[in-house]
Amino acid sequence: MKGMSRKKKRGAEDADEQPEGNHPFGALDGLGKLPSGPEAAPPIAPVKTSKRGQKNTNRGRVDIVRQKAGRGGKAVTIVKNFKGIGLPEKQELAKKMRKACGVGGTMKDGCIEIQGDKRDEVKRILEEAGFNPVFSGG
Repeated sequence: MKGMSRKKKRGAEDADEQPEGNHPFGALDGLGKLPSGPEAAPPIAPVKTSKRGQKNTNRGRVDIVRQKAGRGGKAVTIVKNFKGIGLPEKQELAKKMRKACGVGGTMKDGCIEIQGDKRDEVKRILEEAGFNPVFSGG
C-alpha cells in the first residue's frame, strides 16, 4: 500500500494549532459588555382595511338538489339559484366540482349539473367559495 496516504482526522489537536488572529469571534472579546438584543415588542393587532382584494365570504344562498326523474334512475346533483355570478365563474366552479367528485358534469340553463349523488362534496366546495349552500328538494 505504498503511495496511498490517509487523510488526517481533524480533532482537538488541530484546534490548538490555529493562530489567535484567525479566530472569527476573537474581536468580540475585547469589546466588553455588549447590550442584549432588541426587546420583544408586543404583537401589533392587524388593522382593518377595506375588503377590496379579499374573497367575498357571503355571496348568497345557492340550492343543491338531487334529481332522478327523467334520467333512467340515475341520480344527478344540481346546483342552482346563483345570484350575481357570471358564466366564467360558474364554469370554474363546475370544473372544481367535477374534479373533486371524480365524475362528469355540465352547465345547463345557468345551473351546474354533477353526475351522481355528490351533495356533500359540492356543499364543501361552495362553502370554500363563500356561498351559503342549502339542500332543497328531493
